[in-house]
Amino acid sequence: MAKLEILEGPDAGRKYEIEGGRLIIGRGDECDIRLNQGSISRQHAVLDFIGGAWYVEDLGSQNGVFIAGEKVERAQIETATNIQFGTIMAAFDPDFGGGMSLTMAADEAQEAEPAPAEEEAMTEAAIAGIRDMGRVYATIEQEFGQVIIGQRAVLEELLVAIAAGGHVLMIGLPGLAKTLMVSTLAKILRLKFKRIQFTPDLMPSDIIGTDVLEIDEQTGQKTFRFIRGPIFTNLLLADEINRTPPKTQAALLEAMQERQVTVANHVFPLPPPFFVLATQNPLEQEGTYPLPEAQLDRFMFNITVDYPEADEEERIVAATTRKQNIDLRQVLSAEDIVALQSTVRELPVSDHVVKYATRLVRMTRPKCEEAPQFIKDYVHCGAGPRAAQFLILGGKARAVLRGNLNVSCEDIRALALPVLRHRLFTNFTADSEGIGPDDLVSQLLGVVPEPAPNEY
Repeated sequence: MAKLEILEGPDAGRKYEIEGGRLIIGRGDECDIRLNQGSISRQHAVLDFIGGAWYVEDLGSQNGVFIAGEKVERAQIETATNIQFGTIMAAFDPDFGGGMSLTMAADEAQEAEPAPAEEEAMTEAAIAGIRDMGRVYATIEQEFGQVIIGQRAVLEELLVAIAAGGHVLMIGLPGLAKTLMVSTLAKILRLKFKRIQFTPDLMPSDIIGTDVLEIDEQTGQKTFRFIRGPIFTNLLLADEINRTPPKTQAALLEAMQERQVTVANHVFPLPPPFFVLATQNPLEQEGTYPLPEAQLDRFMFNITVDYPEADEEERIVAATTRKQNIDLRQVLSAEDIVALQSTVRELPVSDHVVKYATRLVRMTRPKCEEAPQFIKDYVHCGAGPRAAQFLILGGKARAVLRGNLNVSCEDIRALALPVLRHRLFTNFTADSEGIGPDDLVSQLLGVVPEPAPNEY
């Protein structure tokens, strides 16, 4: 069995265990191994297993295939080596027997592994489940790609939030398929899905439900019966959440934090798993109400949905203007999601990764002595402890979804933007100079170092 591990780019850390055959590598949805990066051609290269040997062949790509820094058209791979597809580096082991990958070997030299007692605390079933999640994730991605073209980074962040049990705020212009992404994901994961269109006249009872008076025709006895609202579901889409007043927005606070609602002194638990995925238009200001900071902080991720690439947009137009008959396969169930969340919580994380996540969050606070000068100059208020909690939970979920048993600082860095961008409040100086939270978080990732070995 061979193994290919992506070392760079948006898919960094993803591993593929290959038994044989012919596998096409590229950016197109039809490829066996997708690399979602601009330097990768639609069909970039192919891995072939012929006569007991592995070969890599360039399929006429624009940016080439390189082995040991030399461009190749076709080459046999006899030993473990690095292969560069365009600007993406990957590690390929033609004789993988379950040993340590190149990236994990490097990580072990830099990062402390979990203590043996912590590893033993995980059951064999949990470990096997994590190992299998790489294949499950690939299946979800394949089904998702039947409906949504591109947006693979958004899909990964949505799945990480779901695996971690967090809520998501999606911000993007109209027509970028935000609602379709959520409904498609609900079908693939076999979750109960309900959608609420938030409007200025929406009331809390329209979300939570209300008591209605019932009269027994025979006895004349009057009783109240609670009619449950659309919040009693697994996946709640709050469409254009900022178009409703704060009173109605506050109806979600208890549900998002405690997974329950209280009506007339009665507590009604929500069915597990429960997620709120809210959408928001970044440009529309008239008739909107900014989300309170307390509610913003309850969203694990703030995901930015951007325009598709040129070739993706052409495929979107071609696919959506013809007759389609798409049959989505249900990959997971609500019970599987609950079990996945439990596995994420069980996954151990080394102290130095916790230290790095905490340090990153503390550096966002202008009153912190160690904060860089640009934070003190441009930030009015930084992120709270919940941001560090979500970074660790998200890192665990990202590792599990990729089939990894260890959480690295790279997992934390990959999730820094969606976790921190809505928890940094810039001041007037930053606004006047056109500096936003994304710019500050990107700078922060460049200056905050990982803990040194003597800090473990």
